[in-house]
Amino acid sequence: MAQVEHILSGQVLVNNTDLWDTYGVFLREERKGGHENLNALLSPSKTKAHVAVNIREQDGEDMGDTLDVKSEGRDVTLHFALQADSPAAFVVRYTSFIQFLKTGNNGWLTFNFPSLGLTLRMYAVEWPNGFTAISNLWVEGEQAGAFRVKFREPVPSF
Repeated sequence: MAQVEHILSGQVLVNNTDLWDTYGVFLREERKGGHENLNALLSPSKTKAHVAVNIREQDGEDMGDTLDVKSEGRDVTLHFALQADSPAAFVVRYTSFIQFLKTGNNGWLTFNFPSLGLTLRMYAVEWPNGFTAISNLWVEGEQAGAFRVKFREPVPSF
């Protein structure tokens, strides 16, 4: 188990908290070979619409010689899994992690992905599809569950 902990430690930090070391949480994909998390993290934000002047007596629209490109906020949905050694530990970790995401630092969550050199400032919006049990929480032993979280990045990093 020590090798797995080494691989998952330091992969995702939120408000300087290592998600694996503190909550037993890591990013997961929906299926083997999937890239949902990477796709969500690296999808650029939409560009805000440009203002155009539409004069009836002229063809087309007048946009000016220079367009000032600005970005809209964007949503980022990440797929997480959580692991614990027992059902009771699982519920404590899960509820603590959800509370951590809901409260953040005055509501803000600063995500740091060291291997990507990427930092995003977001807040939690919703938990689409709720929770998916991977193991049977009614049986003693190691437990795992999965869930998605939709975040909002109001001022996108790109």
